[in-house]
Amino acid sequence: MSRRPREQVNYLHLKELGGLEMLSAQYYQQEFSRHVHEGFCIGVIEEGAQRFYRTGGDHIAPKGDIILVNADEIHTGSSAVETGWRYRAIYPTPEILDALTRDILSNKGFVPWFTQAVVHDQGLAQQLRLLFDLLEQPNNLLLKETMFLSTTAWLISRYSQSKPSPLVLNDSKSSILNIQDMIASLPEHDFSLSELAAAHLSQWHFLRQFKKHVGFSPHAWLIQCRILKAQKLLRQGISISEVSQRCSFSDQSHFTRHFKNTFGITPGGYIRSLKP
Repeated sequence: MSRRPREQVNYLHLKELGGLEMLSAQYYQQEFSRHVHEGFCIGVIEEGAQRFYRTGGDHIAPKGDIILVNADEIHTGSSAVETGWRYRAIYPTPEILDALTRDILSNKGFVPWFTQAVVHDQGLAQQLRLLFDLLEQPNNLLLKETMFLSTTAWLISRYSQSKPSPLVLNDSKSSILNIQDMIASLPEHDFSLSELAAAHLSQWHFLRQFKKHVGFSPHAWLIQCRILKAQKLLRQGISISEVSQRCSFSDQSHFTRHFKNTFGITPGGYIRSLKP
């Protein structure tokens, strides 16, 4: 008799994102009885299909679709096919979304309500999968915060029942250019979005203003500054591995990829080009 594969569940608590919880799971026989969550469930089906009750009716979410369950909303969950289902999901609390939408949409804050239980949106689903991949990795705080902010804004602007008007703030070119210089002077530092936008009313406003005046997102500019510092260190004869560490790249392959994307040559090739 063939044995059914073992179910797998991995739970993450992301303190750097206000305690955001994330689930990665593979289920075959699991059947969730009626229950509620303190936070919203925002997930993507990656294999198989899930059947669940929500908003007074039953729904089926196949591979590639997004599942949405509002906070404190009664729902269930089980497999819709014999092979089970695999999915990843985040569970932002109303407090997290209230703070985020206050940043994007209104000084008063706003907790969304999603009327659709299942959403077929390939672009948003791909964005969510990229976010999940990133959240599972260590470090990269600035990129995590930026991706979480932009992805959630996309979801709310498209699928929330009510949509408050965007918050309009003044231009901040002078402050932005000062922050650009600060990043350039300390490229090895692991900046957070909240740290960079501390002088601004809105992190979302900061992201848009930075891209407008610098031409890069804050994270992309940070990577450029690290690469330029790495180039100087390589010229000084410092080894590739040490340069990678000094410039705060997660590993040497990560450093090599970004260096080649900028200069069209690997760090090793660049070192060889310096020799007579």
